[in-house]
Amino acid sequence: MGDFDGLVALVTGGGSGIGRSTAELLSDRGARVAVLDLVASDLPSDMFFVRTDVTDDQGVRDAVEAVVGHFGGLDVVVNNAGIGAQGDVTAATDEEWLRVFDVNVFGMARVARACLPHLRTSRAPAIVNTGSIAGTAGLPQRAVYTASKGAVHALTRALAADHVREGIRVNAVAPGTADTPWVRRLLDSAPDPAAERAALEARQPHGRLVQAEEIAAAIAFLASPLSGSTTGTVLAVDGGMDGLRLRPQV
Repeated sequence: MGDFDGLVALVTGGGSGIGRSTAELLSDRGARVAVLDLVASDLPSDMFFVRTDVTDDQGVRDAVEAVVGHFGGLDVVVNNAGIGAQGDVTAATDEEWLRVFDVNVFGMARVARACLPHLRTSRAPAIVNTGSIAGTAGLPQRAVYTASKGAVHALTRALAADHVREGIRVNAVAPGTADTPWVRRLLDSAPDPAAERAALEARQPHGRLVQAEEIAAAIAFLASPLSGSTTGTVLAVDGGMDGLRLRPQV
């Protein structure tokens, strides 16, 4: 018996990286899983894929209704779809600010808004948002991305406050720098990919990149009915980057 037996889970951005690992883990633990993404290949046959652009409100509403129509309900929402951005505040155009917030923040709001009527009828409703260490720690050359993830953390707490008395729990994970396709593309574009990877690993106290499977495990913990008293929490999955201050090695 799995803790998600009988539950339906929707994962945005579930076609790759953190989302894909989360979809697979929730399925392994008993959930019936829907993946909402622009592209998803080689998904297991028991997963339900709906091509979805989270910047399109009607498209999001249609996708959620398709999931509910397919499975008969909805219990867990993993708001994971997101995009990155590089550069300081002087490098970012208004168009980039709008593009990043449209996906990373407004997209989560659209999905939550479309899912809430169905979550209200669930026996174990939960929303988990994917934030970032960038939402709590100032990182260089990440102005737009950092601002968007700070907004995700704030939105998570606001949603939790608004819906706790309906029994709907809302939490977030805040990963450190993770070994995901986006980070790998950044490394490949660096002048010295090996040196850049070493620098990213070194700034996390446990000395390596966070694995997508580790983030998925944290998402599953927050989404599980076994965590029924956990809401309004942003759970760091960052190897200690946010909270630890180690002395330099000698």
